[in-house]
Order: sequence, then C-alpha cells, then structure tokens
Amino acid sequence: MKSLMNLRRATIGAAFAILLLYGGLIVSLGWFLDAGTIAATVRSERTLFSIRLSLASATLTAMLALLLAVPAAYALSRYRFPGRELIDTLLEFPVVVSPAALGAMLLIFFNNPLGAWIQDYLVRFVFNMAGIVLAQFLTVLGVAVRVLKTSFDDVPAELETVARTLGAPPWYVWTTVTLPLVRRGLIAAFVLSWAKALGEFGATIMVAGTMAMRTETLPIAIYMRLAGADIEGTAALIVILVTLGLTALYAARRLLGRAVLAAD
Repeated sequence: MKSLMNLRRATIGAAFAILLLYGGLIVSLGWFLDAGTIAATVRSERTLFSIRLSLASATLTAMLALLLAVPAAYALSRYRFPGRELIDTLLEFPVVVSPAALGAMLLIFFNNPLGAWIQDYLVRFVFNMAGIVLAQFLTVLGVAVRVLKTSFDDVPAELETVARTLGAPPWYVWTTVTLPLVRRGLIAAFVLSWAKALGEFGATIMVAGTMAMRTETLPIAIYMRLAGADIEGTAALIVILVTLGLTALYAARRLLGRAVLAAD
C-alpha cells in the first residue's frame, strides 16, 4: 500500500511539473504586460490583420488537411497494400525535418522547372497566402492522419461488414456508419490541426516571408516585434496567440465530453 502511495505521489508530481514548466512560462509574460499594452496591441491595424490572416489560413489548412487525411487514414487502418509501411513512416516527416527545413525544401521545389511552372501558370505560393496555407498544410497533415487512423482502428470492421451484408453499398456504409462513429476523432483532428497551423512559424516564414499586411501571421508578427526589441508588444501578441489556441483546445475538449455523455 505504501509503495502504491509513493507511485501516486511521484506520478502526480510529474504531472504538476509539466504544469509548472508551461504555466510558469505563460505567467512570466505578466512582468511585461498591462491592460493598456494589450489593448493598444489588439487595436493596431497590423495586429488585427495578423489575427485575421492567422485565423483564416489555419481554418483553411485544417479543412484541406481533413479532406486528404480522412480517406488516407481509413486506407492505412483498413487495408494492406504495397507502400503502406513507407506512407506510415513518412507521416513522421514533419517531426524528423524541422519546419524551417521543410520551408526551405518548398522553396527549392518552386525553383525547379515543375515548381516554377506551377508558380507561373497555376498558383503563386511564394510570398502569398497560398504559401502560408501550403506550409501549414504540410506541417499538420501527419498529425491529422495519425489521429484519424487511431479513431478508425477503434471502429470494429465487423460493423461495416454487417452493413454491406445487408445490402448497403460501400460508400453508403462509409458515410453513414463509419464516419459517424469516428466523429470525435474528426473533431479532434480538426482542432489539433487548426491549433498547430495557428502557431506554425518556421515553414511559413521561409515560404511566405515577413511582409506586413500581406503574409504576416501571428507567429511572424511575434518574431518581427521581438526583432525590433519591442518586448511588451511581443508579450501581448504571445498572449493573444496562446489565448486563441488554448481556447480552441478547451472548447473541443468540452464538445467531445458532451458527445460522450450524449452517446451514453
């Protein structure tokens, strides 16, 4: 019994150590902040543009990520096919390669003949919002697929088999049986992708640059304020970014919790 209590104390202590590490960083911002600084920063036209751009690009990125991640995750969960292990391994590519290196790879791609043709005749990515979305998309796609694959793994394949046995077409089974059963995974994948895209910096700045009122997302705005030695403005922007991200994650947790209660 005593050893069990010691284990409990040690593990709870580790959990509170995490709270102390991250919470301490957030609280430390208060040394450079006051209500006037935050209000002045939020009212800035440049800050408002950065917030709008970040929200728009993160939302579009999360939606595009799910469009590809949902069918890809289902294939990885249900089927065995040539190249499956390679694809599963490459999902960790954004983890192995730093965001800055990923952005540099995109720049290199757009300087080869195919990339230059895409830039000239299809979509211009470099120094444009499309580049922001592309950089964020490549950064969050692996996360979305991983979350959704886990959700599909938890759905018994027998349920789909029974539905098909009763005469339901495969696409009808997928949309009316499988997807509703992974709705919590869909919500979680979207919110995590959105929050990660919102805070993405390295790949974005490499592809889209730091142009004010054009490609300056919130993380880039934070970098630019810090580069200008504006500590108070930097802290205010960090508070805005953290508030947006944590609010979305908290709302998703509450929504997923209600979904579980409704199912029960």
